[in-house]
Amino acid sequence: MRKINTIIVLTAINILISSSYLHSKNSNELYEKIDLFSEVLETIKKEYVDEVEQAEVMDSAINGVLQSLDPYSAYMSPRSFKGMQTDTKGEFGGLGIEIGMESGVIKVISPIDDTPASNAGIKSGDYIVKINEEQVQGKSLTEAVELMRGPIGSEINLTIRRKNVKKALNFKIKRAIIEVKSVVAKIIGKEKKIGYLRLKSFNENSYKQLSKKINKFEVNNKLNGYILDLRNNPGGLLTQAISVTDFFLDDGEIVSTKGRKISETRRFFSKKGDGINGKPLIVIINNGSASASEIVSGALKDHKRAIILGENTYGKGSVQSIIPLKNGGGIRLTISKYYLPSGKSISEVGVLPDIYVEEVGDNFKINTETDNQLKYAIDLLKS
Repeated sequence: MRKINTIIVLTAINILISSSYLHSKNSNELYEKIDLFSEVLETIKKEYVDEVEQAEVMDSAINGVLQSLDPYSAYMSPRSFKGMQTDTKGEFGGLGIEIGMESGVIKVISPIDDTPASNAGIKSGDYIVKINEEQVQGKSLTEAVELMRGPIGSEINLTIRRKNVKKALNFKIKRAIIEVKSVVAKIIGKEKKIGYLRLKSFNENSYKQLSKKINKFEVNNKLNGYILDLRNNPGGLLTQAISVTDFFLDDGEIVSTKGRKISETRRFFSKKGDGINGKPLIVIINNGSASASEIVSGALKDHKRAIILGENTYGKGSVQSIIPLKNGGGIRLTISKYYLPSGKSISEVGVLPDIYVEEVGDNFKINTETDNQLKYAIDLLKS
């Protein structure tokens, strides 16, 4: 039995560790660890108070290896991997939140505007401690996502811990199909007109929609400047972040990525030409601005092309790739990191605003009369 278990463990670990590493000078130490793990599994099987499903234990072990690397790498069982693909077909409802892992706890990176989570009052930085009365601490990111999935129109209860709030908060949210309108645009003011551009995500049409709105503004209006609102934008496609940044920059480096493979180490530069002809630009950010949002705001800040206003961004400066596995599952693995033109990493630190303006009031809502950050930006452009 011990030998069989060792074979099972080796099979699982080979998913994560290359054969070249196994035959390195550290291979003996590695095999000793594998043997130790096999012994632990056998002891659990014989001595643990309840019967355990060996396959589930192995899934947890694989996921533990990945989560020890960073908060964004994770294992997806065949069921979870299939569920992720099903979500894209619209057969299941969602809440409209981007989540990550922090010290074994599920953390909200960003609620997406006009989705069930945002409308219910979920905020960036919230910690999810229970899903339908089930404790989530110790669960993987994939397991938490699976618990939150469900039929459209069905309800889910989230128990939240929020910074500076003593008591846990409870939210009842109804699942829905999440359709994100990437760009919202409007003209603010009558005498001194300002172009307001709210970019909610970086999907495949974001740059096209954004540039189309701006070009329309430029033809029909004499604008004094622009506000690019990236608050609660969890990110998306790197290509779109590069295109959006390029639109506002006249030249210079936008971002670089560095990974172990040569193919993952690249530098991206702006082409000649500024889409708004050097007009004043303010970018509003907050803790829910992550990944691609940080590339745009960070590059524009480094080149002094825009004033960055609001709160510190999330600090997600890494690229993940979904890699299918032979068992029908998959792994989400970090393959490279982003670096700003200054050479600084976005990871954990994020982008700091030039002007720090914290959201004020319990009734605060982006792009409404209660939005003090937007009001500050408007007043700054009009002054």
